[in-house]
Amino acid sequence: MHENGLKKILIVGGGTAGWMTAAVLLHSLGRQYRIQLIESDEIGTVGVGEATIPSIMKFTSLIGLDEDEFMRRTQATFKLGIQFRNWGAQGDSYIHGFGSMGRKTGLVDFHHYWLKAWQAGRVDRLDDYSINLLACEKNRFMRARTDNPGSPLADIRHAFHFDAGLFARYLREHSEKLGVTRTEGRIASVQTHAENGFVASVTMDDGSVHEADLFIDCSGFRGLLIEQTLKTGYDDWSHWLPCDSALAVPCESVSPLLPYTRATAHGAGWQWRIPLQSRIGNGHVFCSRFMSQDEATAILMNNLDGPALAEPRLIRFVTGKRKKFWNKNVVAIGLASGFIEPLESTSIHLIQQGIVRLVELFPTGGFEQADIDEYNQQSATEFEQVRDFIVLHYHATQRDDTAFWNHCRSMDVPETLKRKMALFAANGRFFHQNDELFGETSWVQVMFGQGIRPRGYHPLVDNTGEEPIHKMLANVKTVMHAVVDRMPLHAQYVAEHCKAPPA
Repeated sequence: MHENGLKKILIVGGGTAGWMTAAVLLHSLGRQYRIQLIESDEIGTVGVGEATIPSIMKFTSLIGLDEDEFMRRTQATFKLGIQFRNWGAQGDSYIHGFGSMGRKTGLVDFHHYWLKAWQAGRVDRLDDYSINLLACEKNRFMRARTDNPGSPLADIRHAFHFDAGLFARYLREHSEKLGVTRTEGRIASVQTHAENGFVASVTMDDGSVHEADLFIDCSGFRGLLIEQTLKTGYDDWSHWLPCDSALAVPCESVSPLLPYTRATAHGAGWQWRIPLQSRIGNGHVFCSRFMSQDEATAILMNNLDGPALAEPRLIRFVTGKRKKFWNKNVVAIGLASGFIEPLESTSIHLIQQGIVRLVELFPTGGFEQADIDEYNQQSATEFEQVRDFIVLHYHATQRDDTAFWNHCRSMDVPETLKRKMALFAANGRFFHQNDELFGETSWVQVMFGQGIRPRGYHPLVDNTGEEPIHKMLANVKTVMHAVVDRMPLHAQYVAEHCKAPPA
């Protein structure tokens, strides 16, 4: 066992990123490191990350959260997928659902059998072959039944919608009980070591100085340490993702309580709808080159399901990533590391992955460059893969009703995305690469939903006769519908298992 000179970790910034970092480091590293978090009650958080994807389950499991209690404390609801309206064309609607599609079919993936039947005009909807998609359609929910591995109920995959402010508060209580030291106040200046440029300490408005060996920058878009201090640089992706503004506003809840997020495309962007137990979170992501703030505000306020509970709040951003996520002795987590708009609810996942990756490559006192380089390479690859999936939604469209959509449809896109689109358009194929977040089922649902229609299918499907394929598809459809019809309504399940006290 070697001696590690690293003893003190300082997290700069709270919110979701800061307190998730504190919680994971506590549970992963044990008590041999002192962990301090500095945040100011005067500095607000962006708070658009209220929707998650199933990878959040790894986080809640890692730090030992009781799911029902966590949901009650954060006004949470369950999430089975994301509905996209008006993306491929005006009037279109499809759902990107979590989980699997159909049933195991050997070496050839299920969707190829469906493609052959669809091209022959014998089936029409992918939705009929996914328990998550059908449950979304029928507003039903239950947790996966792992005691019956042969049933579609075992394939249910869920995530959450929750209040990000309440989530951070809940994690703060959890972390402080276990030993994280919280310091309230604003940071006035940052000091670096003259010989190597590493961050040495931060000085507060009250004159107190706080030193550490490892610094985690969770200071949001401003990147107090990673950018303002270390001048790391930023890769701007706005030529692929041109939206640069968002307006956020809550409104009163309405029935039914939907088990999915909704993303509705407008003239120069899109509107999110995130149902919580106490309210609905709404926002309008838009491109200021093609739409004014007043116009974007009017669109948002005219498309709320209930009365607004506050005035809309404007957020400006530049989509992209830091040139380095880990620079010297500073690791950027959350918005300090980069920003990809929340179209597929990836913000909290990227926070989580950044923290877990740090634990996997946790430094010795010497900060080996090989560890830092590996962290940066893995982080950059993950950001780029998520970026491509988001760009797909904008680029694969038939919309030509506004200058914004004409721009998105005709813009040049990354070569990595071009290859995926071309491969799917040819024969419906997709290959998962390097542990990328979104797998085959996700890409198939979105590419087909956005209007990419494969010209063929896997030729091995022809080894099975047309009638056996049709019989198999009909059986899967019948079973899926029957199982979902027996599931409770989402609102009933929430009320029975994790209803929050009145807000």
